[in-house]
Amino acid sequence: MKKIIASALLAVMAVAAFSGCSSKKDQFVVGFDKEFPPMGFVDSDGNYVGFDLEVAEEVANRLDMEFVAQPVDWDSKDLELSSGNIDCIWNGFTMNNREDKYEWTEAYMDNAQVVVVKNDSSINTLADLEGKIVCVQKESSGQAAIEDNAELLASFDELITTDTYLNALMQLDAGAVDAIVMDEIVARYQIQQSGYDFRILDETVSSEEYGVGFLLGNTELRDDVQATLEEMAADGTLAEISTKWFGSDITTISK
Repeated sequence: MKKIIASALLAVMAVAAFSGCSSKKDQFVVGFDKEFPPMGFVDSDGNYVGFDLEVAEEVANRLDMEFVAQPVDWDSKDLELSSGNIDCIWNGFTMNNREDKYEWTEAYMDNAQVVVVKNDSSINTLADLEGKIVCVQKESSGQAAIEDNAELLASFDELITTDTYLNALMQLDAGAVDAIVMDEIVARYQIQQSGYDFRILDETVSSEEYGVGFLLGNTELRDDVQATLEEMAADGTLAEISTKWFGSDITTISK
């Protein structure tokens, strides 16, 4: 009799354990640069916030997945993705010239690589960067855009890299560099929010698009995210989040 009761208890425990496991949500781990406002950053309360993170969290909720915002060093993002530490790279991630390196969603926003200088700078065109010290974030689209333009790069006195654009902006403010090449969306937000006495040149270095990048072969999750973004575009959620962060709907996902 005791054996029968013990066996029954074990069976109940096994069912309970199985039920607990089956009810646990899959995680959606989003890799992002935590110093890249307004796409992803740390707010004054220590929370991870930003346009991309808010959209990604809504996508996770609609897919019934647990959203995890995972900050990564931008120059280590590929290792984080290939090792499985993150499911995707979602943080103002430029698709252009990376089309064959990741599984991409449809582009959700247009962007450009622009030049940021002090308001009183004599630099007004790309040609004026001759003999100047220019700064970019390491492994960024800004660095790639400059390195793809051999003539422009050769005209600089020096091209230096930094770990984050926040550091680059501080270097420009201190006069340690003459200009920064960076994402237009981020540059405009930073100038508006920080109060830096900076301006953006009218002439751009390159035009590009933002997308969500997944490991090559991970088409299933990519397709799920793409479909959810299209759903959010159709029901107005994407426009609502964009307006919150940018003052208008600047997203490009097909409605």
